[in-house]
Amino acid sequence: MTFYMSAIILTELMMIAMTLHVLHYSGFTREQKAWYVLTFAAVMLCSAAEFAVHCGRYDVKFAIPLTILTVLQFSTAPLLGVLFSGALGLPGQKKIAIWFFVANFVAETVAAPFGWVFSFGADGYSRGKLFLIYEAFYFVSLVYLIVSMVRVGRKFRNRDTRTIAMILVILVAGIVPMTVFKLNITYIAIAIGASLCYIYYNDLVQQDIQAALVANQAALSRMQSHIITGLASLIENRDVETGEHVLRTGVFVEMLTRDAIRDGVYGEQLNEQFVSKMTTLAPMHDIGKIVVSDRILRKPGRLTPEEFEQMKMHAAVGGDVIREVLEGVTNDDYLSFASDIATYHHERWDGKGYPKGLKGEQIPLAARIMAIADVFDALVSQRCYKEPFSFDESVKIIEEGAGTQFDPNLVGVFLRHRSEFR
Repeated sequence: MTFYMSAIILTELMMIAMTLHVLHYSGFTREQKAWYVLTFAAVMLCSAAEFAVHCGRYDVKFAIPLTILTVLQFSTAPLLGVLFSGALGLPGQKKIAIWFFVANFVAETVAAPFGWVFSFGADGYSRGKLFLIYEAFYFVSLVYLIVSMVRVGRKFRNRDTRTIAMILVILVAGIVPMTVFKLNITYIAIAIGASLCYIYYNDLVQQDIQAALVANQAALSRMQSHIITGLASLIENRDVETGEHVLRTGVFVEMLTRDAIRDGVYGEQLNEQFVSKMTTLAPMHDIGKIVVSDRILRKPGRLTPEEFEQMKMHAAVGGDVIREVLEGVTNDDYLSFASDIATYHHERWDGKGYPKGLKGEQIPLAARIMAIADVFDALVSQRCYKEPFSFDESVKIIEEGAGTQFDPNLVGVFLRHRSEFR
């Protein structure tokens, strides 16, 4: 008996703790909080009634108050399944809860004077011949709860049937001893089940929020990619290109970066995140050409020194254009990465490039990768001012540029994997 009473007290304390947590939790609406508070309060009421009836200090003069308290308990306990369902977010539970409580209350009130369900005599509490009425209501409530949990699970991307099964086992483990062996541990099981229901629903909500965030992030990334590719293609089309240069260089930078990772070149500087940014942002490398006139971009022959100086402006302003276009569309890390590619992809390893004459590893790694991909594609492609070079001729030009125009480490990677670029 002492153990049982201790368990009842612990049940009350657990429900108080859960109630305080719900009231301070910001992840639920006011209506959901109300359902949870009602659920935990109902468990506390029923547990307190159990304590009053079975505490071992029964006096026959308290038979009437205890009868009233037990009628309230037996009317509330089967209601728990509906309260759980409301707490789990199912609509329309208020009316069902009212009707279910009224049906239980009427049945218990009518039966109480006759002792059909229970009675209090000289020896205390005893079950009536029709205690099955209470058990039937309880069984209906249990089935209703399980159906509700399955229905709620269908609303979410991530469903956990094991938790539903666990709650079912716990509730059955509390009800069977009460029904068969008259061991009143039902409310302990219900308290545990209520806590698990709360955790179950909260976990579903959080998983669904996380899944939605991931989906939104993926959609945002796709939008960014479309914006970047679309803008880059517009610039390339001004340069009498079909836009395929944008796509090809995107493929080339991804291949070169992955090959460098496999070869262990530049170690931790290169990883999957770098590959992703490189592939996504490489199409923006010539966006600065928006400031170059069509006369120069479309000129079929070699540029004069003056025209070439104007052409070089596209690298000088490329980063600024990117920041103006993508500000607010992507984060600062992407902006800096894209700006580096656009501004410095014409720098040379020997410091003779433009726009700032950076030398060696002063040039951002992304821009050094872009430089090889950009020049290689220009070599193997037909342009308005030249015919395409053969693959072997193009590879040889890249090789000859190692240590002068291009990063020799990256050229080594390119040469070791040249067959991929054919």
